[in-house]
Amino acid sequence: MEQRPVCLSVGGSDSCAGAGVQADLRVFNTLGVQGCSATTALTAQNPKEILHIQASSIPQFQAELEAITSYYDVACIKTGMLYDQDHVEALIPFISNTPFIVDPVLIASSGQLLFEQTTAKTSYQKLLQHSMLWTPNLQEAAYFLSQKNQDPIEIASALVLAYQTPVLLKGGHGQGNILRDIFCDTYGNIEIFEHTKQNISPLNLHGTGCRLASAIAAYYAMDRNLLSAIEQAHNWLQSDL
Repeated sequence: MEQRPVCLSVGGSDSCAGAGVQADLRVFNTLGVQGCSATTALTAQNPKEILHIQASSIPQFQAELEAITSYYDVACIKTGMLYDQDHVEALIPFISNTPFIVDPVLIASSGQLLFEQTTAKTSYQKLLQHSMLWTPNLQEAAYFLSQKNQDPIEIASALVLAYQTPVLLKGGHGQGNILRDIFCDTYGNIEIFEHTKQNISPLNLHGTGCRLASAIAAYYAMDRNLLSAIEQAHNWLQSDL
């Protein structure tokens, strides 16, 4: 039997399984890749609120990463909630030689902080030096740029200029009936992915950013073409909502 490509999800555990590593593993399985996970934190949450967060110990986190990367030939890694600078520092040695996608999970839909913000920019700058793509939404982009630019293309270009990493700027929080995600590479090339916004329940809305990034990782693991992976992931997510 042919071995399926292996994808690794690094992030928080979501007790309702709508986001986090549970959602990523579900996406990986649906799209035909083998999923593994390394957990940064346990969360007690539902689509409305987070009740409690407990960080995984660094030795446990490192042991999970070691167990996976020493056995599997990981084709792509997707990171989500990384919790703090210590977990980022522990992660970097395990992923520097593997294609990976950063979904910078900083703030929950409920408004609760999911990363210690005084060190977020420094921590993510170190991480992004090694990544092939990151997928901030408009709120996260405003934090990383320390500005409120209204034009998504200008925001995407500014993110690439500041962090020297290709970006997929997620536009789901934007105004209007059209969802526009903006891809910009390090040469300034722009691709726009447009879909009509769907009227979906909060239950399905929860974790859409996680699922998009993990779908990109899965499609990339299968065909090693980033733009194709982004397009396929968008089409799949729209059909899954």
